[in-house]
Amino acid sequence: MARIAGVDIPNQKRGVIGLTYIYGIGKSRAQEILTKAEVSEDTKVSDWSDDEIGRIRDTVSSYKIEGELRSDTQLNIKRLMDIGSYRGVRHRSGLPLRGQKTKNNSRTRKGKRKTVANKKKATK
Repeated sequence: MARIAGVDIPNQKRGVIGLTYIYGIGKSRAQEILTKAEVSEDTKVSDWSDDEIGRIRDTVSSYKIEGELRSDTQLNIKRLMDIGSYRGVRHRSGLPLRGQKTKNNSRTRKGKRKTVANKKKATK
């Protein structure tokens, strides 16, 4: 099992798909990395030689990935919250940021439904 940037890459996958297990590397960036490292995209991870793994590690190290990328993202969100921008306020209150309606949907952001009791009607 190849270990790149602190992530175990599964042996049975093709190189392009295996690299996407690293946070911050998608399919297109994985293709770019393998092209720069001069490794075939169709080669399985188990068939990579030590030399190829070394070249891939060197190429991957030039990108911002894993912990560094996660902390950068969190700092950007914190900055938005500190300056009090609309997006920062929405982050703080746990609501969708990009203009979606919240009456019926957005359960991912809002979490599990909380039932609110109705007020009793006053009788005359």
